[in-house]
Amino acid sequence: MPTSFRTLAAAAAWHAAWLEEAALPLWAAAGVDAARGSFQETLSAHGSPQPGPRRSRVQTRQIWVYATVAAEGMGDGHADLARRAYDFYVPHYRRADGLFARLADVEGTLLDPTAALYEQAFALLAMSALERLEPGAFEADALALRAGLTALRHPPGGFREVGEQPFQANAHMHLLEAALAWEAAGRDSGWRLLADEVAELALARFVDERAGVLHEFFDVDWNVLADGEGGLIEPGHQFEWAWLLQRWSQARGRGEGAEVARRLYAAGLRGVEPATGLVVNAMWSDLAVRDPASRLWTQTEYLKAALLFGDEGEALRAAQGLAAYLETPKPGTWRDKRRPDGAFVEEPAPATSLYHLLGAILPLSTRRS
Repeated sequence: MPTSFRTLAAAAAWHAAWLEEAALPLWAAAGVDAARGSFQETLSAHGSPQPGPRRSRVQTRQIWVYATVAAEGMGDGHADLARRAYDFYVPHYRRADGLFARLADVEGTLLDPTAALYEQAFALLAMSALERLEPGAFEADALALRAGLTALRHPPGGFREVGEQPFQANAHMHLLEAALAWEAAGRDSGWRLLADEVAELALARFVDERAGVLHEFFDVDWNVLADGEGGLIEPGHQFEWAWLLQRWSQARGRGEGAEVARRLYAAGLRGVEPATGLVVNAMWSDLAVRDPASRLWTQTEYLKAALLFGDEGEALRAAQGLAAYLETPKPGTWRDKRRPDGAFVEEPAPATSLYHLLGAILPLSTRRS
């Protein structure tokens, strides 16, 4: 029978136990390349590592996970695991210009040297978590990387991403996340300036103030692309941006930012299917369902936002939906994709999802009583 929760406290206890007793130990063992200290890209539903190249974001997200849980006092050995992975990551993924490449093989030989903004944001986030463990030890690395972002700057504001959509919101979202994390962990005033720059760009250009939604893709002048993929609205990103802008607004005393954050949260709720309580992958610009399938990460961002905005009923609903993705043959793995017919796609669990899961389960865990 599927797991069912009557209260948010019960949901919090179940998810915390899954994280601490199953997921973290599994990914610290089977999810680590013992010979090198780097992280595996995926685990099968039965907990076996799958061969293949390893993305930069896998290394940095998992470093962030294990450094964060170490800082939270959630088990022994996690700090050493994160530090060892970082010591492999930096010399193998860092390019001559100081930016980090996108993809390497098992040995750390670069397969795709492209320096995507997205990857730099997660490298900064990983460093911020390590800084919490060893204050003063990682900010020089982070400052050097931040300086290297000058090469990706866009004259009208913000940064360019690589690929067919160079002007997009998503990579900026994670850059804001990293800047806020460094503002808390570091000492350099430039982190606050970077966070303000990205948040102000989001309020001015990414968010459609009239419709109360955040768009994904833009032209060279940061005007919304309305055709094709330009009409894409992702409920999961409405929740993520709402969470970030609410935190930024509270820190700055910016009431208008908090209002935008709440409107984005409301827009994200339009993507929750009434029958299942799950968040769909995508909507059209009029908030009609565009892609009725449901990824795991969208459920975690729904839960995280509901907790921040104090919506206990929505949080319980989100926690209930998320649990279905975590009920697998090997506790500690997860399903990533759910089809519209309710069936899950049978595929290995991507390591990148643990970042999303930890981000939701940590604040949920405070509801245990």
